[in-house]
Amino acid sequence: MKATLYTDGGSRGNPGPAAFAYVLEADDGTVLAAHGETIGVATNNVAEYRGLLAALEWAKAHGHREMLVRSDSLLLVQQMRGNYKVKNAGLQPLYAKARLLAHEIGNVTFEHVGRAKNAHADRLANAAMDEAASRSAGL
Repeated sequence: MKATLYTDGGSRGNPGPAAFAYVLEADDGTVLAAHGETIGVATNNVAEYRGLLAALEWAKAHGHREMLVRSDSLLLVQQMRGNYKVKNAGLQPLYAKARLLAHEIGNVTFEHVGRAKNAHADRLANAAMDEAASRSAGL
């Protein structure tokens, strides 16, 4: 079964309080997994990779062997496709782990999509950042 993975990450400030999210859908659109999580202070790009890694780990653990990854991060997509070099030292280990997981899963392809087509994952990432902000403000 080919699954579609929507992944997103962001930070409020760059770096700043950050979170990631992913939504994994079956071919028929059924949501198989949806998760958002804060990761402390990080850059947008680190948050994007952390979302991808969490989703790939979930997919591997649940036996997925074929997936289409959709992200609104052009940098992440082009790096994972091998079109852009990973120059940032902080991203290199995240990239290496993502490449390894994608290889272990089997057939993983990457597609850049606009934010509107990534709305569910974007909403989950922002909700995680909002929740963290509320906790730190003592609300």
